[in-house]
Amino acid sequence: MSKPAGPSPQMGALDHLMHRGEANPRTRSGVLLVEILDRTPDWTRLLDTFERASRVVPRLRQKAVVPSLPTASPRWVIDPDFDLRYHLRRVRAPEPGDLRTVLDMAEVIVSSPLDVGRPLWTVTLVEDLAGGEAALLSHFSHAVTDGVGGVEMFMHLYDNERNPALQPMPPLPVPEDLTPTDLTRSGIYRLPENLIGGVVGAVAGATRIAANLVRDPISTVGGAVDYARSSTRVLGPPAEQSPLLRRRGLSRRIEVLDVPLNRLRKAAKAGQASMNDAYLASLCAALRIYHEELGVPVLALPMAIPVSLRTAADPSGGNQFTGVMLSAPISVTDPVERMANLRKQVRTRRDEPAATLINSIAPVVSFLPQPIVDAVSESVTSADVQASNVPGQVEDTYIAGAKVKRLYGVGPVPGVAMMVVLTTRSGICTVTVRYDTDSVTDQDLFAKCLRAGFDEVLALAPDDPQKADAGSDDSKAVAR
Repeated sequence: MSKPAGPSPQMGALDHLMHRGEANPRTRSGVLLVEILDRTPDWTRLLDTFERASRVVPRLRQKAVVPSLPTASPRWVIDPDFDLRYHLRRVRAPEPGDLRTVLDMAEVIVSSPLDVGRPLWTVTLVEDLAGGEAALLSHFSHAVTDGVGGVEMFMHLYDNERNPALQPMPPLPVPEDLTPTDLTRSGIYRLPENLIGGVVGAVAGATRIAANLVRDPISTVGGAVDYARSSTRVLGPPAEQSPLLRRRGLSRRIEVLDVPLNRLRKAAKAGQASMNDAYLASLCAALRIYHEELGVPVLALPMAIPVSLRTAADPSGGNQFTGVMLSAPISVTDPVERMANLRKQVRTRRDEPAATLINSIAPVVSFLPQPIVDAVSESVTSADVQASNVPGQVEDTYIAGAKVKRLYGVGPVPGVAMMVVLTTRSGICTVTVRYDTDSVTDQDLFAKCLRAGFDEVLALAPDDPQKADAGSDDSKAVAR
């Protein structure tokens, strides 16, 4: 099935919540992609690449217009003042120009608020890295899209070869003049229609419930009770929070790890599990080792993972996911048993009747006053860790003549101790951990434990006879 021409101009309720979160550093939903390039791309060609992409992907030229009063949903409109040179920047890397330098620059960018009066993204080209490399730091609000949608959205930037034939420039999108006052006024005009529709819908719903009660009272009441219990399981923490990871501040640090894709796949297969199971099991091992090294072992801790609801018919813009809460079995030392435990939990939680509860209440919460929204957000954020697995591209990709060597996905830290993102590019899985430094206080120890946790699972992979020579360490996770 082909995708629609573009995303809906109406901002979804979940997107609206994330858009509102830009004002609060504790709920800011910025996402950032760190791409390490083998050379510095030509600046003029890079501008041309983004100009083309912005004409094909409407969301790159759209800004959010929020009504002055909550009479209508916010809308995405083509920005009449769109200026590509505002969104695309270039800087020279400070010494020593290594990956650590890039990650520290990335943290400053992703922690900074985006201009809500413009399309919600910026891209910074970092030049003069060690070894002649460069980096692209692509920052966008989670209100724009989720991880899977971002992969689809940004695929228009990449080529499959270094110097492809130049294609005709797509037509320029038509800009739209819409002010918050205009949107408020149109909402007021439609208010009687919306109220009547709401009343009719409520009456119809009540009628259906009454009919069901008469026809099958036991099943109807039982279903409501089951949903209520499911809601408790969905919203409630499945495990006690770790005493080491409870503190929350505003300072963050990014740590990354490179893992051979083939080795992680083989380790998963050896454990009769999926690659996602192996990834989560590796993360659990890292957390166990970290807690043990600091003398505070715990049996389990709450971990949240997103589950994509996106279908082939959905446009790339907007968020199409729900959250699943797990009791991360970090005390389970057998990696195969740990993977099985995680796989069972994911399947069970994913099939909960109330699995999409957050999406259901988002339309109501998105219009509440900001202090109430912040309070609701804090009350439902009970995880220590969020872990996301974003599908990447296995084949080599190029942008403006430069090859993408590595891709690191930096996610938001919405009230949790750390956000972990796994993605792939050119046969390498990259693991990016962005953590609260008030929660993870020993940076060097955590980096060592992260590497050890993945090595524990990668050890399940059978040895490759062609790489069994002395000194080969391809089965190891490589800290960067």
